[in-house]
Amino acid sequence: MRNRFDEQLALLNQELIKMGSLCEEVIALASSALTKGDSKLAAKVAPLDREIDEKERSIEAICLRLLLQQQPVARDLRQISAALKMVTDMERIGDQAEDIAEIITSLNIRPQAEHTQISEMAKATIKMVTDSVDAYVKQDVKLAESVANYDDVVDDYFNEIKESLIDLIAKNPSNGEYALDLLMIAKYFERIGDHATNIAEWVLFSITGKKKV
Repeated sequence: MRNRFDEQLALLNQELIKMGSLCEEVIALASSALTKGDSKLAAKVAPLDREIDEKERSIEAICLRLLLQQQPVARDLRQISAALKMVTDMERIGDQAEDIAEIITSLNIRPQAEHTQISEMAKATIKMVTDSVDAYVKQDVKLAESVANYDDVVDDYFNEIKESLIDLIAKNPSNGEYALDLLMIAKYFERIGDHATNIAEWVLFSITGKKKV
């Protein structure tokens, strides 16, 4: 029985890695669409978000099989429970990347220094997502803690972008609507960082039984 359980647990880890990779891809795609001002690139986000939704359902089914058909011990139970919580945050990451893409398709993109800042912010959120999933698979407390702490970096990016956009509006009020759209995009990336932090905290719970760093 335990061998079968371990096989299913390994499958769960594999599926989480795939879902994490899809999240990384969808964030990078949304960021690239902004940088390039490419609405066709932005349109590719929605199909990836649907893949993320499908992966969420697949992982939930694996978790339920593990809970109903096996007899998990306390640590296994925490790991399965954490996975169920993690996929909810991953699904929200996909949704918010799609929200970013929708804004981009309606924007008349023009070169702005803030685009580069947002791109760097996106890279930081990708790192958080990657490391949080790795921490779960490796059951690595330190890596999970580093993700939670790295959220400060994403928050700093958001504050810098917000100040830059306020300055942009002050210099030319006609930039107001455009700046607000960029601020909304940055806010979505900031929320993605929050979801990655949630994932890391659930990893900590799965290992230690405690959710906070």
